[in-house]
Amino acid sequence: MLSALGNVWKIPELRQKITFTLIMFAIFRMGTHIPVPGVDPTAIEQLFANGNLFGLLDLFSGGAFSKFSIFAMSITPYINAAIIIQLLNVVIPTLEQWSKEGQEGHKKTTQVTRYLTVVLAFFQAIGMSIGLKAAILNPNPVNILIIAITLTAGTVFLMWLGEQITAQGVGNGISLIIFAGIVAALPKNIGTIYHYVQAGTISYFSVFMFAVIAIAMVVFVVHVENGFRRIPISYAKRVVGQKAYGGHSSHIPLKVNQAGVIPIIFASSVLMFPVTIAQFIDIPWVKTIASYLEWGKPLQTTLYVGMIIFFTYFYTAVTVKISDMAENLKKYGGFIPGIRPGQPTADYLDHVMTRITLAGSIFLAFIAVLPNLVAGATHIEGVYFGGTALLIVVGVALQTMKQIESMIVMRHYEGFMK
Repeated sequence: MLSALGNVWKIPELRQKITFTLIMFAIFRMGTHIPVPGVDPTAIEQLFANGNLFGLLDLFSGGAFSKFSIFAMSITPYINAAIIIQLLNVVIPTLEQWSKEGQEGHKKTTQVTRYLTVVLAFFQAIGMSIGLKAAILNPNPVNILIIAITLTAGTVFLMWLGEQITAQGVGNGISLIIFAGIVAALPKNIGTIYHYVQAGTISYFSVFMFAVIAIAMVVFVVHVENGFRRIPISYAKRVVGQKAYGGHSSHIPLKVNQAGVIPIIFASSVLMFPVTIAQFIDIPWVKTIASYLEWGKPLQTTLYVGMIIFFTYFYTAVTVKISDMAENLKKYGGFIPGIRPGQPTADYLDHVMTRITLAGSIFLAFIAVLPNLVAGATHIEGVYFGGTALLIVVGVALQTMKQIESMIVMRHYEGFMK
């Protein structure tokens, strides 16, 4: 294992990619400590002292939200923009056409997503700035506008940072930024648990049970993330001249959790966006709705589970083209034993994928909701490293490790994942 990890640094290109990614992480962490100008830090600290929603937002931003730094909104406006664009693919022919144009179409879609990110970030920043008037040293319209522009610029910079990691580093940059924020919050959460123990609020047994359940969840998540169903494929034997082609067997691996961590990120972002805005608007009926949507409340949990299941199916349908898969099999002489090529194969694959996606969506929803139940049983509250964070951390770590593994094996070195 250690020798395999050492192989990472024997490949110059991979070494450069990892170094670049770490430098981007360092820039991200430095940015979380740069405060927005014109805001009273003490007032901000008092405002964010309580509230599960604020704790979760702070988790995803790596502590930037509670400090109200330039990265306070994190990358969530970009994620919301990506959700909207993917939803619009179904109803806007131009966007649907771009999705079929390969790399060029992807560039156009990415550019539109960037523009929409700026718009969403600006409006979210305006809402936050108006809501935080009490913490602004001189809350006139000009200063509010400056703060909103600063927050928007911070989100745009993080978007650029994520794209640079994807292009020149390792892994998916946007996911890795969220990953870095969650990991950075670990020491604070451990300190919170230690404080509870010292104060006598919770027992050592509760901490032990919490740790055991957390480890079991990690093992379970890793096991499911690496699980897939193999669809057997046979290739018809063809004779061209004096050479025989085909006649061998293979398989199509369909992952149990084909959508990865994306449904969790999407669902969390959608729920956090309206509730965050509601926290800064002093309107009674808006406050009432926000109270029902607080993290862990029955309505929030129900919506959360429903959105996770919906986004799992939606994202899988967008990314896994069953019809193209069946067409390619037919084109190259492949077939599923007992299933006719063409449309019958597409129907069969769609049926199997639907069942697998159901299992994957239930898995995601279960892991995302379980920590709320565990927190209630162990009385460990105020610790936001729950199922959502766990899924993101484990999922992003596995995806990144697999990318590194493929680069190592491709250059004929021993890999580190078995």
